[in-house]
Amino acid sequence: MFINPDKSTQERKRKPIVAAYLRVSTDRQTILNQKSEIQKFCKRQEIRVTLWCTETVSGTKREDERELGTLLKYLRNGDTLIITEVSRLSRKLINIMNIIHQSIEKGITIHSIKEGYKFDTSINSQVLAFAFGLCAEIERTLISQRTREALARRRSSGMKLGRPRGSGSTTKLYKHLEDIRIMRLQGASFHKIALKYEVSTETLRLFYLRYLLKKTPLRRRRRSSRKKTVKN
Repeated sequence: MFINPDKSTQERKRKPIVAAYLRVSTDRQTILNQKSEIQKFCKRQEIRVTLWCTETVSGTKREDERELGTLLKYLRNGDTLIITEVSRLSRKLINIMNIIHQSIEKGITIHSIKEGYKFDTSINSQVLAFAFGLCAEIERTLISQRTREALARRRSSGMKLGRPRGSGSTTKLYKHLEDIRIMRLQGASFHKIALKYEVSTETLRLFYLRYLLKKTPLRRRRRSSRKKTVKN
């Protein structure tokens, strides 16, 4: 929710905005402490917040699913965003890095009060942003590695991974195996049969290829052997 934007922010050629973003995860929490920290910071820096943005939402959600995403789209080159700590942006390091990178690209300066970070177009900020990016890449690698290790442990313990074979739609179709064969011999399309048994056309087609076409080669062999016998 945007609170009390200055009238100047409504103008086409507006002055640079100093925006403050405050986030809590639940209604039981309050933004008052964050607001107080930001006001003290602005007093020390001799700047004034011209736009407040507050919301109650989990930090695990992507920024484009929150008010934060709307705020970041609204800010432009020369604007400033103030937060009490980087975790207000997101609980995921990867998302934090994306937000910081996009803001720097747009020329938006981010102040994080508790850590004392300032992200802008300066060399120091770019080095800091690179460090965040490296951490995000390490985090992605570790998540992938932990996933592979967990799957390997399950396989070694004899646990079968994935959906059980023959489950779901296949089991339902198998009960009507002979009816499906007859319908196909009568010229019914895959789409028509799929509608009858309430499955997708692709599921029906794969089922037919797997369980019914296996019999076709046997018929062909019998016919070919009969032809050979007649010729002899």
